[in-house]
Amino acid sequence: MNVFKTGAAAAIAVTLALTATACGGSSDKSSGSTESGGAKKDKVVIGIKFDQPGVGLKTPDGKYTGFDVDVATYVAKELGYQPDQIEWKQAISAERENLIANGDVKFVVASYSINDKRKEKVDFAGPYLLAHQDLLVRADDSSITKAEDLNKKKLCSVTGSTSAQNVKTKLAPEADLLEQGGYSECLTGLENKAVDALTTDNSILAGYAAQDKNKGKFKLVGLSLSNENYGIGLKKGDKDLQTKINAALKKMVADGAWDEAVKKNFGPANYKNEPAPQITEGS
Repeated sequence: MNVFKTGAAAAIAVTLALTATACGGSSDKSSGSTESGGAKKDKVVIGIKFDQPGVGLKTPDGKYTGFDVDVATYVAKELGYQPDQIEWKQAISAERENLIANGDVKFVVASYSINDKRKEKVDFAGPYLLAHQDLLVRADDSSITKAEDLNKKKLCSVTGSTSAQNVKTKLAPEADLLEQGGYSECLTGLENKAVDALTTDNSILAGYAAQDKNKGKFKLVGLSLSNENYGIGLKKGDKDLQTKINAALKKMVADGAWDEAVKKNFGPANYKNEPAPQITEGS
């Protein structure tokens, strides 16, 4: 590759900056191609959860694991990005719409349930997983087989959880609800018999129970207290990207990679997944 004079290089840099601005100033290069001559590869920024084992987790050694990570990696590959071209960005629940709207991420794969309120601000591709609200109990506990069994027992969830309120107000009004700052605290309480059950989406519960340190300690009750269709969030009106992501999701199911990802991330703990859902968004 030729070595440019300083002035020429600066002029080219300005031109490239102006071009990027004209294209919307996104934090990633949407083409997915690499420049010839050994130039720096393009990146794609994807929002995931960093704190949900089995779903989206940043490990202490800086790696990213979970079903959402596997789905996002597969989709990125179909869009033309290799794993080393992916930049993972934490997408906490309250910030997902802002990350998408501001162009901080290309798309979000973060246990992101599709609903009408969210669709006012973003578009979705998918769904790619049908989750259900369920209960996690100790592996040797046979006393809880339905939500009503939680009456007079201690139920744990995270502060502000709609899942816990759903159980408390509709199914087991006499349950003793304990709210913690995170699911890890609930798991500790469950193991130590300080609480009798933990509730949230079954995919999240299965992810925690599948951790090496938790294998054999807990089990899912196997209830379907709500339906949660996980979708991939993207900028509203980006029909081209929506179509491409939907095609990638269909391919992932067809070639068996979807099933492999489910078994790898959710296998233990009595998790019985639904078949891959039909794509409904954008159709």
